[in-house]
Amino acid sequence: MTSIMRQKDLRPAPALIEFKGMKFLITDRPSDITINHYITELKKNNVSTVVRVCEPSYKTDELIQQGINVKDLAFEDGTFPPQLIIDEWFETLKFNYQMSPEACVAVHCVAGLGRAPVLVALALIELGLKYEDAVEMIRE
Repeated sequence: MTSIMRQKDLRPAPALIEFKGMKFLITDRPSDITINHYITELKKNNVSTVVRVCEPSYKTDELIQQGINVKDLAFEDGTFPPQLIIDEWFETLKFNYQMSPEACVAVHCVAGLGRAPVLVALALIELGLKYEDAVEMIRE
């Protein structure tokens, strides 16, 4: 039981990535129990949009009440996102940047270690980074 509890604690802290004026916050997924703490973290990082790339695990009402948009772009863990998801991700980023250039986009999967960093890496590559540099920036 103790080792199971420790594994849950291994999720990384939220990671803020900034490049060419765009800001991304990679997190693990909140739950209805942790949503208030999550909102505090989002506000601290000026997040205007949350992108969920995993199955919903919490109600979005409180986020929306706080003026934070929620976009669902779920795809299967351990896979590359389908082109439709990539296109919607880029459209979301473009729209967010046009509406509020100083705002951050948060993206989360279950643990914040797989799907969410992949989408951020794609954005960084699209912004001009080599893929190795994008991965390194996220790992830091």
